[in-house]
Amino acid sequence: MNSQVNAPVTTDSAAVAYAAALDVITAAEPDVAAAIAGELASQRRQLKLIASENYASPAVLLAMGNWLSDKYAEGTIDHRLYAGCEMVDRVESIAAGHARALFGADHAYVQPHWERLRRDLHSQRMLGMALDAGGHLTHGFRPNISGKLFEQASYGTDPETGLLDYDSIAAQAREFRPLVLLAGYSAYPRTPDYRVLREIADDVGATLMVDMAHFAGLVAGGVLTGDLNPVPHAEIVTSTTHKSLRGPRGGFVLCGSEYAPFVDKGCPMVLGGPLPHVMAAKAIAFAEARQPSFAAYAAAVVANAQALAASLLRRGARLVTGGTSNHIVLMDVAASFGLTGRQAETALLDAGVVTNRNSVPRDPNGAWYTSGIRLGTPALTTLGFGTSEMDEIADIITAALRATAPAAATAKAKYILDDRVAAQCRARCVGLLSRHPLYLGIQL
Repeated sequence: MNSQVNAPVTTDSAAVAYAAALDVITAAEPDVAAAIAGELASQRRQLKLIASENYASPAVLLAMGNWLSDKYAEGTIDHRLYAGCEMVDRVESIAAGHARALFGADHAYVQPHWERLRRDLHSQRMLGMALDAGGHLTHGFRPNISGKLFEQASYGTDPETGLLDYDSIAAQAREFRPLVLLAGYSAYPRTPDYRVLREIADDVGATLMVDMAHFAGLVAGGVLTGDLNPVPHAEIVTSTTHKSLRGPRGGFVLCGSEYAPFVDKGCPMVLGGPLPHVMAAKAIAFAEARQPSFAAYAAAVVANAQALAASLLRRGARLVTGGTSNHIVLMDVAASFGLTGRQAETALLDAGVVTNRNSVPRDPNGAWYTSGIRLGTPALTTLGFGTSEMDEIADIITAALRATAPAAATAKAKYILDDRVAAQCRARCVGLLSRHPLYLGIQL
């Protein structure tokens, strides 16, 4: 794979900076320094297939450790509640400018918040994707604040194909009459049609809001275009920056100019204060994503996911929707291996593969134990893994799961994994990772 896809290129100066930073932290609290170093060691020996994780560049990470962290900056650009925020204004302006240019949006708010539309538009209804269909906790899940702020209803997927049924969503929207039609996904391995979803929203007078936290990098990299790109179709687009976009942990909001006054009230309405140092890291991440190499990265993420899906299918695994069109592969481990998602997740961790358990549509094991595991390719693609290596990863995964069994007939968490197979899988993972060193040059 083209080496330009690789993000965490560590220069000599970055290696020196990290070593110096750890020395300073060690002097203050050696246990924290050891934990930081230990995290890097863990990531260097485990295959990271968490779909919502990635590896940020050294520049992004270093931008978060500076004196911008010392500033209170309630409000937004040129409208602060504290004096002395000239450099914060500059950082936020740079970040917002990069975000607007990257996504072709009228307005970008790089403090993580979206305004509560219902208070001003006198409605309390939201229609979002069901959790077990691939939606997110924040899409109206009852225990989440989104399920408490709104009278909520959920749409699912076709029971046979696992795909969105737009006619069914339209009928449900006409009956429920939501203020907000919420689209986007956390574990849906396909690409929704946002033009159709906007038509459904317009038909019932709803605002189309899209959560693109998972696939923002695919939009930024030009993989999702036309009706698969939510930005031209949605009135509000929310996202995180730390997943496929390879930025810091944080969020941003894109919207049309008519929504900007609402969106920009996030602080002080619900944010006690922005994080200027994180906004600086966001600015760097957005700038990196505007480089031509990021388009190659985004294309490789999808190619790797499709190669991983094909390799798993060849080995008899059952995948929700039968494959993927994005960066996510959702495997039904109950149907494939007779395991719960929790058993599979922990057994794979023992084997050196980091995944997360995830519900499948109409999951009989619920949201805690689940029947599936979610696999994602953004992080390993960042390291430079290619499609041929996805086949070996699929072999490691299936070998580990075939060697795993429930500890008892009724067990949902406990399992038995053959120690010899687990050791072999861990060694294979280390061998793969040795081809693509993480933060090469940093020795902690």
